[in-house]
Amino acid sequence: MEPAPLGRLVMWMGFLLFIMGGILTLLGRFGIPGGLPGDIVVRRENFTLHFPLATCLLLSVVLTLIVNFLLRR
Repeated sequence: MEPAPLGRLVMWMGFLLFIMGGILTLLGRFGIPGGLPGDIVVRRENFTLHFPLATCLLLSVVLTLIVNFLLRR
């Protein structure tokens, strides 16, 4: 891949990440809880483990679709 199209791809990905960050920030301010039903949380006396399995899978699918859409142009 030539440097110019690769540069545009990186800029679009950065833009999309910026938009997603803004959406997540707004959702957090309105009190919408994060996490999906498949996320694993283990709480002990002085230890908490958050393993966002479902969130990672969903994010992976969404980002794969976005990247495939951008690269097919």
